[in-house]
Amino acid sequence: MSDSPSSQLPTDATTAEVDVQPNTAAPLDASGNAKMRQMLGMKGAAKETNIWKIRLQLMKPITWIPLMWGVICGAASSGNYTWTLENVLISAACMLLSGPLMTGYTQVVNEYYDREIDAINEPYRPIPSGAISLPQVIAQVWVLLLAGIGLAFVLDQWAGHEFPTITCIAIGGAFLAYIYSAPPLKLKQNGWLGTYALGSSYIALPWWTGHALFGDLNLTIVVLTLFYSFSGLGIAIVNDFKSIEGDRQLGLKSMPVMFGVTTAAWICVLMIDIFQGAIAGYLVYIHQNLYATILVLLVIPQIVFQDMYFLRDPLKNDVKYQASAQPFLVLGMLVAGLALGHAGV
Repeated sequence: MSDSPSSQLPTDATTAEVDVQPNTAAPLDASGNAKMRQMLGMKGAAKETNIWKIRLQLMKPITWIPLMWGVICGAASSGNYTWTLENVLISAACMLLSGPLMTGYTQVVNEYYDREIDAINEPYRPIPSGAISLPQVIAQVWVLLLAGIGLAFVLDQWAGHEFPTITCIAIGGAFLAYIYSAPPLKLKQNGWLGTYALGSSYIALPWWTGHALFGDLNLTIVVLTLFYSFSGLGIAIVNDFKSIEGDRQLGLKSMPVMFGVTTAAWICVLMIDIFQGAIAGYLVYIHQNLYATILVLLVIPQIVFQDMYFLRDPLKNDVKYQASAQPFLVLGMLVAGLALGHAGV
């Protein structure tokens, strides 16, 4: 869910540690990077006029990747995945569900309800720039939602589920995405709750989907992935640094607004590191020592990049940090999934 979900504040929003100026226009980039950013839905995008490219920008393809990867981790943790053509195709369909359809739905909903914030932070985005009308956005939301639920039902039928587990996960995820962005609940207004909701959407929900597709989703996997999602909470905080000005003006209690930039950065990295370490400890507990060792080794470079980039200047280096450190985090997720599948958890 956008940049996915969400305590009280020791630092008032008016005493932020840095002065962040809102963006008033997309940066010029003769090399074409701005166009690529537009296609991916990244900050610093060029303004687009093609309606289909605009619709793609609303869906933020850059955010699909973690959830599609989560499906792979869930399939691994089931212990039942085999490399057959049928399984590859059904896995691809499941990644289509978690990525373009459900994450795309989440991002469009978030763009719709964040249009006032984007008018401050990223006025060149499709909705605040007037490149697409609100009725067109609402229609896109419904198409993505219904297509996602329909595909989830097909996957349940393929898996032979008597209870439509994947369909329920899709509906539950869609509801969570809605209350994350939309009033009156608007979970993203609450720093801790909203950021955890977003973190669990990155890790737990697609993991459950992949596991349920090839195995029986059980309470142990549910609890472990919800615990693992606290690392996802740390990932979600990274996304908050780019929208401090708009969040502050509109009263949204993101972590950087609540605690200030430096403290929020430390909360972010500690959540990422501590909960991965705890998962490694659990792997030792279930006698998966090799996998636990690999997971710890994958955490070490994340700590190095946190020190090199993120903790020194989270506002300037947030994207650089994500690009350098997050590949190790997602590889760690797969290692954990393989370990759980090997142990028959």
